Amino acid sequence: MNERRTVIIDCDPGQDDAIAILFALGAKDRLDVRAITAVAGNVPLSLTERNARIIRDWAGRTKTLPVYAGCPRPLMRELITAANVHGNTGLEGVQLHDPLAPVAPQHAVAYLIDTLSAAAPKSVTICALGPLTNLATALTEAPQIRDRLREIVMMGGAFFERGNITPAAEFNIYVDPQAAQIVFSSGVPIVVLPRDVAVKAPITPARIEPFRAIGNRCGAVVADIMAAEVAYNKGRRGVEDAPMYDPSAAGYLVDPSMFKGRLVNVVVETTGQWTLGETVVDWNGRSGRAPNATWITEVDADAFYAALHASISTLP
Repeated sequence: MNERRTVIIDCDPGQDDAIAILFALGAKDRLDVRAITAVAGNVPLSLTERNARIIRDWAGRTKTLPVYAGCPRPLMRELITAANVHGNTGLEGVQLHDPLAPVAPQHAVAYLIDTLSAAAPKSVTICALGPLTNLATALTEAPQIRDRLREIVMMGGAFFERGNITPAAEFNIYVDPQAAQIVFSSGVPIVVLPRDVAVKAPITPARIEPFRAIGNRCGAVVADIMAAEVAYNKGRRGVEDAPMYDPSAAGYLVDPSMFKGRLVNVVVETTGQWTLGETVVDWNGRSGRAPNATWITEVDADAFYAALHASISTLP
């Protein structure tokens, strides 16, 4: 619990990515976030890398946290976005400023390869919050980097809760199922925070107000984003709550003891007519395939929101 992890955040901001990034940046005693790598996903790459730079400004990390732009489309498919959910900017509900500093000149995949190649074995954790295109490309181009990775902690997939973009698939995996399968086949230890757990720590109006009461800039941003997510779900489904997606992965990095899951085998459906992007979880060991991921299903929701609140309280 006293160990400080070295982390690279790979993401597609995205409302929930923004909260997750702020969560991680506020937990300075637990996480040493070295860089953000952006990928196309919730919105196109031109917006995800821009949003990542805005988020680092909010956190007061403009000069100390590089942002690298990565892959603008999936490995084998056209890009599908979720602008209908996150808004045309990707950060619906929040007033945006022009980023205070430019994107780093190096491509995100080159940055990952160079940085991990120079790292000590099993020393770097990737927090993956979007489609896995950047990471899959890096692992394919430079397989030796897998030994430098301590763990990949990712938000993606669905099993017990099923999909949120198709009946079978969760969005992050569906956007680039081929990339996801490469990552799950990589041999790197993986922890998956799927829809199964995101729905068990829902955003509610009662959970929003404490963030607004913090009185800082980032608390107001988090409250505004949460309120926009709840408003979307109320308009779409008539309920006043919303799943807590990407921040669950940051929460796991901050305090894994808040979560429970099972070591299982996960493969990704890459060819199914109706099941493309489905994460096929061998929950009961029927396939005979070796486990390759820890699939999280339980979260202490009150502890999670307390940890998020504590982290956001440290930011500007």
